[in-house]
Amino acid sequence: MIEALCYRDAEIKDLEGIVGIYNSVVRSRMVTADTEPVTVDSRVSWFNMHDPKRRPLWIVEDEEGVMAGWVSFQSFYERPAYEATVEISLYLHPDHRGKGLGRQVLRDALRKAADLGLRNIIGFIFAHNAPSVAAFTKEGFEEWGRLPNVAVLDGVERTVLIMGRKTLSPDNDNR
Repeated sequence: MIEALCYRDAEIKDLEGIVGIYNSVVRSRMVTADTEPVTVDSRVSWFNMHDPKRRPLWIVEDEEGVMAGWVSFQSFYERPAYEATVEISLYLHPDHRGKGLGRQVLRDALRKAADLGLRNIIGFIFAHNAPSVAAFTKEGFEEWGRLPNVAVLDGVERTVLIMGRKTLSPDNDNR
């Protein structure tokens, strides 16, 4: 059963929780190219790059107001012609994984993206991360590119997929 979720703009006081959730996946070698946990201090400039009106960073809260995860949009490429294209990042707290929440957050983020004037959402996903590839595929993402063996994790070369899709709108829910 999918929980009721609440989204709000992240505040600097949330950064410790954001970093904690992010660091919870570093050792898995499935989700991020970071090979060591990051620090709160190292993520302040990344946090400050987000803008609620253009490139938001949202905290996802569960029914009890507890941080269940976070989702962000970042500029794909800092050129004016790419203004309507963003990269999505989505991370869930370990207690909230495996319940279908990732797909729900992804779907909600796609709808919110249309309201921000965004048209293209891309995600960079390791090809060996089958759960994320499946979740994105189920939400209408397609492989828009492949970067073969561009990452090395623990001595193993890993391929990165560029998954993309158009945003959702009332007229364009093409799942």
